[in-house]
Amino acid sequence: MAGKKNPAESPEADTRIAPDPFAAVLPAIAALGTISSIATINWAARERSGDRLRPKRKAVTALRELETCCLHLVEIFRRFQRNPKLFTGEGAQGSSPLKFGVHGPRVGPDASKLYQQAINDVASMLVLASQSAFEVMCAIEDGTVDAPEEIFFGFGECQDLLNKLIQNRATLKASVDTGAEVAERLASLVRELKKYRTD
Repeated sequence: MAGKKNPAESPEADTRIAPDPFAAVLPAIAALGTISSIATINWAARERSGDRLRPKRKAVTALRELETCCLHLVEIFRRFQRNPKLFTGEGAQGSSPLKFGVHGPRVGPDASKLYQQAINDVASMLVLASQSAFEVMCAIEDGTVDAPEEIFFGFGECQDLLNKLIQNRATLKASVDTGAEVAERLASLVRELKKYRTD
């Protein structure tokens, strides 16, 4: 019995539309960057003005949502890795840096649906990451999460890995592989943060 066919491997003649994998990978990396920005809160000024924005949810809820977001991003990057033709530049200019208009393959309708679903999932995670990371940073600033510096250094290391992708003009495959690694690490760091709630 034949194994299930990968939708990204449909005949190239099925469509003339070439989805751009960078349009999916870049916002996924941005979502990771939003979460890793928690690193900066440990060294930021902590003056509290009366009119500053306040989180709508408790720290426990924001941390739970942030962990969920990290786990979804882990799965998104695994999906990228499972479909290399569609998302990591396989068969295209594999050594080219992360760049629009270089890596888009010609794919069939099943792969096009997979691509659109990935775009939708990444977009929702970018919104969730931004909101939840902000609320977690507010909780840290307010003292309802009181974590040791080592955890913030961990977020900073994730930031460095993501920054190097941009600075070194990494390939699409390297960007996806690094994104998968960072997503796993951020999930672990958020789990650690949950242990240091004071509320």
